[in-house]
Amino acid sequence: MILPNQLTIFRIILTPIFLVLFLSKNSTLIQISFLIFIIAAITDWYDGWLARKFNYITDWGKFWDPLADKILTSACFLGFVFVGILPLWMVLLVILRDLIITLLRVWADNQGIAFKTTYYAKWKTLLQMIFLYYLLVGYVLQNTPYFVTHFNYYIGLMMNNNLILIVMIIITIITVHSGISYLKVNSQLIKKFFNETDKLV
Repeated sequence: MILPNQLTIFRIILTPIFLVLFLSKNSTLIQISFLIFIIAAITDWYDGWLARKFNYITDWGKFWDPLADKILTSACFLGFVFVGILPLWMVLLVILRDLIITLLRVWADNQGIAFKTTYYAKWKTLLQMIFLYYLLVGYVLQNTPYFVTHFNYYIGLMMNNNLILIVMIIITIITVHSGISYLKVNSQLIKKFFNETDKLV
């Protein structure tokens, strides 16, 4: 078990810990959950860097590394659903799109087929992550007595329900549209996938 794969496992283990602490309603534990999310995100960057620099690339890693990323971000999105900040149906659309595309990419890698990526999809991921960090920071501030006492007005502006809803609508539209674009660009790959599935059935 090489180091990048160990970091991937570590990231998967951190995900439920993050979610439990995030939903604890305890200000200290919520702050710790934010730190855990950052640590998990750093492991994502670091294991990718190690894999590329030292060619630590395995079939196991190709399958689990992108899946671990989606597990972490999906848990974070769902956490904001559970605390009443994000609407469930939008989050489910985002998770479903990301899961479908990730599984298709993993399958393509295992088949030795190039899965065409787009800058549009990369910008989508960047936008999602910026939004999640924004919400995490805002939620931590909302649950830290010192900041609530001294900066409650500004926190209220930052975590305005209408603002968050508008941004989430934009992210949902971009995420779903980028998923459809992915499927169109890789239409031949999709046909091959379903042909292989039919053979198994």
